[in-house]
Amino acid sequence: MNPVLSDVEVPGGALRVARFGTGPRVIVAVHGITASLMSWTGVARRLPADWSLVAMDLRGRGHSAGLPGPYGLARHAEDVNLVARSVGAESDIVLTGHSMGAYVTALAAAGHDYARVVLVDGGLPLPMPPGADPDAVIEAILGPAVARLEQTFPSVEAYVDFFKAHPAFVDAWTEEAEEYVRYDASGPEGAVRSRARQEPVREDGRWMLTEDEAIGAALSAITSPLSLLRAPRGLLNQPVGMLPDELAAAWTARLPSLKDEVVEDCNHYTILFDDRCASLIAERLTR
Repeated sequence: MNPVLSDVEVPGGALRVARFGTGPRVIVAVHGITASLMSWTGVARRLPADWSLVAMDLRGRGHSAGLPGPYGLARHAEDVNLVARSVGAESDIVLTGHSMGAYVTALAAAGHDYARVVLVDGGLPLPMPPGADPDAVIEAILGPAVARLEQTFPSVEAYVDFFKAHPAFVDAWTEEAEEYVRYDASGPEGAVRSRARQEPVREDGRWMLTEDEAIGAALSAITSPLSLLRAPRGLLNQPVGMLPDELAAAWTARLPSLKDEVVEDCNHYTILFDDRCASLIAERLTR
């Protein structure tokens, strides 16, 4: 399934948007902090025929990398709502986001009338130690995801090999993962690098870590049916996920309407790329 690409006008320029499938029922999907619209290919290819998925490159990433700031998750949420309005009525759209995209999704959904809202391994405020440096916390949480933005690679193949050796993808490489990585690669031989720019990534990371009250308020303001799908393992395939059980329990207690589900045997990345996990995400988005 090859996506149909287009551009949607937003303040400062245009976002690159892809539509996977031709079904009349629509999902609008938001990617993570250093990712791109291609992170959703695995889920999109497993949707029923009467569904389609619309994903975008957020400003500062992918083929929207040249869009100017200011950045921050609230700005991305405005962009997401503009994309959603370009494809249909909010009340007919399922809105979803992965990782940082889940936080953007929560902000976009607050005060809006989406059919359903599905957060994938993100969206719950992450407690930051008092006095901690947000940049240091970003480095600790994201690790190689941020480090690669500072690197250049001799070739696209070398960039692909870098991802294949990532702890999250060892023994879990898929066709969709490779397409995702190749889409992100930019630049000439000898100087290949990620399309994602450091400035928006760091600005968005700081926003996500320091605006926990705004995120919590947005979650509380969502009136659409709301669900959370979590990976039990983290960004480096470590045995504790990005959203541990105790954090999820605190928020389901605070928001009784929030449905929490662990997607077994996946990590923060493979929840979108592994065949079984992506199939489950697709099923939950369309049921």
